[in-house]
Amino acid sequence: MPVTPAGIAYDRSSCRSTVAALLLHAGVADRRMWEPQWSALSAQWDLLRLDLRGFGESDTPSTGTWSHASDVLATMDQEGVELAHLVGSSLGAGVAVEVALAAPSRVASLLLCPPGGVLLRAQTDDLAVFITEENAALEAGDLDAAVEANLRTWVVGPGRDQADLDQAMLAEVRSMQRRAFQAAEAVVDAQPSTMTLPAVERLSEIAAPTVILVGRWDLETTRDAVEHAHATIRRSQRMDWSDAAHLPSLEHPDRFSDLLRRWLATQTT
Repeated sequence: MPVTPAGIAYDRSSCRSTVAALLLHAGVADRRMWEPQWSALSAQWDLLRLDLRGFGESDTPSTGTWSHASDVLATMDQEGVELAHLVGSSLGAGVAVEVALAAPSRVASLLLCPPGGVLLRAQTDDLAVFITEENAALEAGDLDAAVEANLRTWVVGPGRDQADLDQAMLAEVRSMQRRAFQAAEAVVDAQPSTMTLPAVERLSEIAAPTVILVGRWDLETTRDAVEHAHATIRRSQRMDWSDAAHLPSLEHPDRFSDLLRRWLATQTT
């Protein structure tokens, strides 16, 4: 497993070029969430996936200030990737936008599936309920309850039942979310750097072609972020999936792989 000097764990496909598709995971996951796309596309496309700091195997203790965007760019530098199509899920979508704002010449396109992280603007009622539940579970030291709160909110989504979803997929997210809680302890004392003007207020600066994907069963805060991003990013198109919540790539991996394949083909011709 390759690791950057800052401790960022990543994978690179054997199909190499100076332009790659870089996959950035959700906050309830790590780079393992992209395994279906890795299996489907890595023989044809140059793919790079990493664990953001404090997730998965990127658990090296941090010192000083840091940012996810800087970690992504440093990983690209280490691998000789000059230009990237950034594919971000939730937290990863926010990181992708921060990279595009920090280094626009290195971002060929964006696939935000869906917006999250720094792109969330509104603490809607459904988000407030989740925050209360997760905080209460963590304060009580009940990691299982904290994991389940994340699953109910970000994987199942309001208005759906856990029993209706693929149980193997849910088990996979449970494992990744639990690992995220554990890995985060390694960076808890480090200070993340922030942009002077938040990314969500700078979306009009983004010139890269952008796809914004959202599921019908996602939270209201996500839908607000989608509407804002679509209205503000100049070259954006919106896609709605009626049978998904916050993690469409995990709920419908084959369909998402097809979407990603078509998007990459369109952007490289």
